[in-house]
Amino acid sequence: MHMNTRRKTRTVHVGRVPLGGAHPVSVQSMTNTDTRDARATLGQIAELAAAGCDIVRVAVPDETAAAALKLIVAESPLPVVADIHFDHRLALAALDAGAAKLRLNPGNIGARNCVEAVAHAARERRVPIRVGVNAGSLERDLLARVEQDEIPLGAAMAESALHEAAILERCGFEDIVVSVKASNIRATIKAYHALAARCDYPLHVGITEAGTLINGVIKSAAGIAILLAEGIGDTIRVSLTSPPVEEARVGRKLLQALEMRPYGPEIISCPTCGRTEVDVIAIAQELERRIADDEELRRAACTIAVMGCVVNGPGEARHADVGFAGGRGEGIIFSKGAKIGKVSAQDAVDRLIEEVRKLGRKAE
Repeated sequence: MHMNTRRKTRTVHVGRVPLGGAHPVSVQSMTNTDTRDARATLGQIAELAAAGCDIVRVAVPDETAAAALKLIVAESPLPVVADIHFDHRLALAALDAGAAKLRLNPGNIGARNCVEAVAHAARERRVPIRVGVNAGSLERDLLARVEQDEIPLGAAMAESALHEAAILERCGFEDIVVSVKASNIRATIKAYHALAARCDYPLHVGITEAGTLINGVIKSAAGIAILLAEGIGDTIRVSLTSPPVEEARVGRKLLQALEMRPYGPEIISCPTCGRTEVDVIAIAQELERRIADDEELRRAACTIAVMGCVVNGPGEARHADVGFAGGRGEGIIFSKGAKIGKVSAQDAVDRLIEEVRKLGRKAE
């Protein structure tokens, strides 16, 4: 795959995770628990960490949530981003609680002195701020210009983000990350193109309100992959109307598919056809489920082929690290290109997992 050279940006640090520069693209998600329930929130954060998430964001809608943030930050395995709107005092409380990053828009948290107070406190703690502009929350003047066809939506989002970032810059704050998201893929891409041409901020990339699992994955992959292939994007969130753990899994798999970051075994499976004489769908799905539930298997960096007929099956199975080429109710197991025996379709998953574990032990 041809990938454009990564866009050069300044580097900021979200806890132990660096964003921008030449650092790997990171995966983010957001909890959907009530942040005031610290234990429930920490439970979800643990699931996200196990699924490969790098950074987690939590909503901080009030003082009770801000108070819970101290325990959440202290026990979280991931850097915690505090999502703040309208009240600068919540941002200050989140910083006091140890948040690794703030997500806010300077224009909606109060007067100039409020913004300056947050910028000063964040700068003292070396905590970055993400300016996040969504199509649904544009300033009224920009929204009116979009509705009157005076300016495209993508350009308006970029304009809004740069305006908000400039407020922080005027306060002497420079550790800024920017995002410009819409549910429309074309508008989002144009917004990021405009930003990439006009600033060196690290960019948080995603398609907002993308939808439920299948539709959301398709829209997110289409938009995010285009931008990443163009060298644009330093951290991503796959926004889904689904449990947050799915966002983390899809994000990591997307980076793996683009060969940008490894993420456990890659399953190569055929789409099946009238020649198939084993239940490839059941085997592949069971294999995927077993890997997702096993920490050792999730760490294995290998390819696993599950193929259903004699046309492409033996070749694909031979080229993978571990493979199964199905025949009539049974198939051949391959490991590193060598045939190592036959197995019934019912035992295929167990045997593939056994071979993956063997490879893992050899690698150690």
